Formats: sequence, C-alpha cells, structure tokens
Amino acid sequence: MTQTIVLKKIEQLTHDTHRYIFSKPQGTSFAPGQATELAINADGWRDKGRPFTFTSQPDDIDLEFTIKSYPDHDGVTEQLPKLSPGSTVTMEEPFGAIEDKGPGVFLAAGAGITPFIPILRARARANKIDGCTLIFSNKAEDDIILRGEWEAMLGLSEVFVLTDQESDSLATGQIDKEFLAGTIKSFSQKFYLCGPGEFVDAMRDALTDLGAAKSDIITEEGW
Repeated sequence: MTQTIVLKKIEQLTHDTHRYIFSKPQGTSFAPGQATELAINADGWRDKGRPFTFTSQPDDIDLEFTIKSYPDHDGVTEQLPKLSPGSTVTMEEPFGAIEDKGPGVFLAAGAGITPFIPILRARARANKIDGCTLIFSNKAEDDIILRGEWEAMLGLSEVFVLTDQESDSLATGQIDKEFLAGTIKSFSQKFYLCGPGEFVDAMRDALTDLGAAKSDIITEEGW
C-alpha cells in the first residue's frame, strides 16, 4: 500500500549525507534493517522510486532515513536535500532480508551502513551491544557516517577503513581476506554484509574461505 509522508526536518551529517525526519503514518510497521521505496511527490519524480532503509526504530514517533547523496547521478538522492519541511514523498510497503540474528561482525561500505544503524542502535538501547564489531569502509575520513555515535557505543568494537586516503590513526586500503583474517578473531559467528554488490560478493567469498558458515552470513540478497 502506498502512503504519503511529510518531511519534518533535514539534518546534515556529513558533506554528502543527511538525516531526514518524516511523519509516521498510523499502523506503519517494519523491523530494524528493513527498507522501503520512496518517491518524491513532484512532477517528474513520482515514478522514480528508490529503496532506502529505515534508520529509526519501529516504535519511534517519526520515521528517520539516513541517505547519502550522489550528485553525479542527477537522481533522487541529489533532489532529496533540496526538499523543504512540508514536502511530501510516497512510501511503499517495507521489505528486506537483513535483520538482527544475534551479535556478530557488521561489514559495511559507504551507504551500506544504513541497515546496521537501527540494528546496532536497538542493541545498544537494550544493552546487548557486547560481542558486536563494526568494520566500516569509506573512501575518506569525512565520509564516515555517524562516526561519533559508533565510537560512543560502549561495548561496540569499531574498525574504520579508508580506501582512498592515508591515515596515521585509521586502517587504510581495501578490506580483503588478509585484512579479515588479521582483524576478526573468530569466524564462527554471524556476519552482516551491506554495500555495493562487488563489496558484498568479495566479503562473502573471503568469509567462506576463512571458515564462516554460509548460514551465518546475512545479506540483502540470497545465495
């Protein structure tokens, strides 16, 4: 069922990522990690729905989305920051295969962090963050979404990796099998993967090579 939601607030998180707060229709139900399709309710954009993850909790008063913009695409993510409070978008039924199946390692690249935002927040709120590790890959340090929040989560182990920038304090280079072998202590746990398709495929192959069970790898797409 298509519903219309009203933009209440936009907050800039990084140079190209914003937090959007929308009204929440009565009866809206979703699980942390799920997404929906949003379309801007304006001429020329109503048929250009794109998937975005809910980053609010199911019981929050409002809906929150954390969205990275890609101006070079000349698409929906470029238009969203131009909206003003009172603007409307349409929202479809929630969907998605990523859900909390227990503590583990969360491997994200760029905007792939979004399904993990509500999952890790829910765990932190319930004091169940112990045993969780976030390995988060970005091009540069100023691309790291919600870095302060991750660093403030007591019990969460976070590893930030920069692919296109040198750093004296953060890991640099590509996340590959060698990196995972040197960073992760046990491969007998849950692994959550989200990011570009090539990143997810590479992580999945590396993890299985290192002994992770296929049933312990949670991604948006099935095997």
